[in-house]
Amino acid sequence: MRRSGVETTSGRLTSSASPARVGSVKVSVVNFAEEEVEIRSVRDRVFGEEQGVPNSINWDGHDGRCQHVVVRDGDGKVIGTGRLAPCGKIGRLSVLKKFRGRGVGGKLLARLLAIARASHLPEVFLHAQTKAVGFYEGEGFEVVGSPFFEAGIKHLRMSKRLKKNEDE
Repeated sequence: MRRSGVETTSGRLTSSASPARVGSVKVSVVNFAEEEVEIRSVRDRVFGEEQGVPNSINWDGHDGRCQHVVVRDGDGKVIGTGRLAPCGKIGRLSVLKKFRGRGVGGKLLARLLAIARASHLPEVFLHAQTKAVGFYEGEGFEVVGSPFFEAGIKHLRMSKRLKKNEDE
């Protein structure tokens, strides 16, 4: 399932959806050390303030080994972020509340999957909060195993086999 909008060659998404119009957003692969302040701002708001995830879990010390993606709005502010670990685990996918439901998460995930393919990973996996399972199923992920709790929130492990390119 694809999100509404048209991606230009520059990587910008122009949404045709209304009233949830985002305008244009830019999806970028970034260096964590250079973007840490903005990444922290989004993750602290989403995981810390909204969901009560402890800092010890949100900031687990693995960010330096991961590849990071951010989405910026038309003003250049980071509105979403996610990471890919070398083992193929996608994590910390977070979008600011007022931008949810507008395709931002789909753009983040698409870029993380492209990075995984370019890294020749055969499969990726993630720990999805149960309320997000439908989103990930729509992107081709399958539930693996039984529900478990992480940071006091019910999750399911999900995985996706990767093909060499998205069209296969």
